Amino acid sequence: MFDLFRSRAKAVRYLLGALLMVVAISMVITLIPGFGTSVTESGSDQIVAEIGDEVLTTLELQQSLQMQLRGRTIPPQLTAVYVPQLIDQMITERAMAYEAKRLGFRVSEGDLAETIESIFPQLFEGGKFAGTAAYSAVLAQNNMTIPQFEENLRSQMLLNKLRTMVLEGIVVAPAEVEREYRRVNERVKIEHVAIDPAKLRPQVKVSPEEIQAHFNEHRSSFRIPEKRSFEMLIVDEAAVTASVTVPEAELRRAYELNKETYRTPERVKVRHILLKTTDRPKDEIPAIRAKAEGLLKQLRGGADFAELAKKNSEDPGSGAKGGDLDWIVRGQTVKAFEDTAFSLKPGQLSDVVTTEYGFHILQVLDRQQAGVRPFQEVRAQLADERKRQLVYDKMQTLSDQARLALNRDPKGAEAAARALGIQYVKAEKVGSGDPIPVIGASNELMDAISPLRKDEVAPIVQVQGNRLVIAVLNEIHPARPAELAEVESQVREKLVAEKLTKLVDERAQEAIQKAKASGDLKKVAQAMGLEWKATGEFGRAGAAEGLGSAAYLEEAFTASVGQVFGPVRVNDKQFICKVTAKTPADMTLFAAQRDELVQQVKRQKARDRLELFQEGLKNRLIQDGKVKVHQDVVNRIIASYRSA
Repeated sequence: MFDLFRSRAKAVRYLLGALLMVVAISMVITLIPGFGTSVTESGSDQIVAEIGDEVLTTLELQQSLQMQLRGRTIPPQLTAVYVPQLIDQMITERAMAYEAKRLGFRVSEGDLAETIESIFPQLFEGGKFAGTAAYSAVLAQNNMTIPQFEENLRSQMLLNKLRTMVLEGIVVAPAEVEREYRRVNERVKIEHVAIDPAKLRPQVKVSPEEIQAHFNEHRSSFRIPEKRSFEMLIVDEAAVTASVTVPEAELRRAYELNKETYRTPERVKVRHILLKTTDRPKDEIPAIRAKAEGLLKQLRGGADFAELAKKNSEDPGSGAKGGDLDWIVRGQTVKAFEDTAFSLKPGQLSDVVTTEYGFHILQVLDRQQAGVRPFQEVRAQLADERKRQLVYDKMQTLSDQARLALNRDPKGAEAAARALGIQYVKAEKVGSGDPIPVIGASNELMDAISPLRKDEVAPIVQVQGNRLVIAVLNEIHPARPAELAEVESQVREKLVAEKLTKLVDERAQEAIQKAKASGDLKKVAQAMGLEWKATGEFGRAGAAEGLGSAAYLEEAFTASVGQVFGPVRVNDKQFICKVTAKTPADMTLFAAQRDELVQQVKRQKARDRLELFQEGLKNRLIQDGKVKVHQDVVNRIIASYRSA
């Protein structure tokens, strides 16, 4: 197919752009180390789904997920939530590509060539293909081969052809546009009362008898997880830093050895005023130059350079700073500017200088000849650099010595700490997520300790605060059924939460019944000791004061004025609401927004139609046996992430 690249002029038929690039590459990136432990490396366990004659494997799923994690399209902490959606999406896309082939859609070599050119224009400079080696090298950066990439790209192109067919002929009727305009632009006012669990909590009481009864009934659900006791030797950067000094002789030796690194070029400190001529008509240029000459005359007459620069300079980077460009060296500016700047003495003004940007007036504030910065000038920097290196080296040495000592004598942690002059800490019965003495919660340290057996030493772990920790396991405390005293607070909180939820529901129902009966929500709030608020006008895209997003309040837009509705749940609160006013959309503005609304409605119809088509197609192919989902593999993959 590369003969096509050599002979074809540069033309792009498909406007797939960056999105297609992401979708295509997302299927073939890199493995996730340690992906679920329950998915094996052989046999059908590697197959997530069969689509026609093709298969979707756990490897491809891993690669796609890793791409999305790297691109930050999936929050890492929500990976377990997104995995089922990703699996379903990949199966659906493969099913769409299968259907496209079945319907006779094809991707020619020419189509593929043009699309690759649109994705990798850097391989086709001047319309000439850079060659297979360059193409392969670009893909290799993402652990892809040419056949892998092109096969997946073909599938994506087929999928897009089918999507285009599905979305053809979408029509938006005038009535639909008007209806959407009215829906988006109508506004309401409401009043509401809040039933806040935090304010009702003091009313909830739980007796010791209730705690005991609940514990007895659900005893098997209360367990103390496995915990571990261990000793730690801690190498603290702050303590090591305080113990390290750098001799003056060593600093001078380092300075002499690296003297060339402190060599500075000739430089000048300069400020300027710029009057731009770029993108200005030629007939305006003389007037701009005349203005520059006038400013120069003012400066030579004693005017304040910084003030004139702030008022007149059109350089966005320096104008607001009084024209100050700070220090510049040769090669940093255009030639005419540079030649002038380096020809002036400190304090001297230039004539009007012409560059491709416009007219400049320069003033040099200071000048330094090329040379080597003296030792005293760089001493503090040298001391910091050398001290950091010594601290790093000492921390590594101490941590290595500490681990060696523990490996020799796992019982001698405290003695080893004294001998090395580092901190010793004992941690008793620490479980996953528990705070560790001195350290605080540390998943990294617990992960290092969890596979150990008694008297084994963990690898060196860096924890928060730039500390290195070497731990030795003393004892494993197996998971066991809990005693009431150990989980009493947990049981109490569970009972309080249940009672509080019931109380909030009861108060909400009481409030709504009274409000519907009397029609006066404010009086109901006063009688029940609840908080009442009235909102200003808001639309569907806005927010209700004291309640939150209008997305919670769709009923307010369909209810009539005076109607009470609810309860509306927002986070842990419940709200009883009443519509107090409705303002219909202003139809005088409809014509101005009509074209944009047509596109919005069309896009929504396209999303709805495509979603319906894709789901229906996938289900039909599953029923026909053309798509087979290996649910046991899917379940294991999902479980592996939920337990991670």
